[in-house]
Amino acid sequence: MYIYLIWINIFTFIFYGIDKFLAVFGYYRISEKLLFGFSVLGGALGAFLAMLLFRHKTSKISFYIINIIFLLIWIILYYLDSL
Repeated sequence: MYIYLIWINIFTFIFYGIDKFLAVFGYYRISEKLLFGFSVLGGALGAFLAMLLFRHKTSKISFYIINIIFLLIWIILYYLDSL
């Protein structure tokens, strides 16, 4: 599970960066559902770090809430898996 979480967070971070790039230059964007989906699948830490680094989606409180909730869920799941 450790390797999976590393990769999903890397991909999530990259997708947020790509979406920020697309937003700056006015291109077709990555859907919010897909960005939320990456958080649900375990990429909440990557999403949260990308939000802070790229200053992307920071004005939308829903992104903070979803990412924090799923980050906590994945921390609990990781802890329970390690028992």
